Amino acid sequence: MSRREKLLIKLRNSPRGVRFEELAKLLEWYGFELRRVKGSHYSYKCGSHNIVVVRRRHHVHSEAVKEVLRIIGEILEEE
Repeated sequence: MSRREKLLIKLRNSPRGVRFEELAKLLEWYGFELRRVKGSHYSYKCGSHNIVVVRRRHHVHSEAVKEVLRIIGEILEEE
């Protein structure tokens, strides 16, 4: 099992307490590109998919993690 798969499983099992760096790495692995940073808001884009992740200290909200997992699921279905 690759590191990408392990991280994806970890986030699916526990979307709370996810570090921003882990989520950013996962987004980059799935082809998302950092488009803009404005304060604590990080905007990522991959094709027609856009997501804004709010960094709060070292962690992100569980709702943002769930949204990222939903979008990654859509990307995996397209492949």
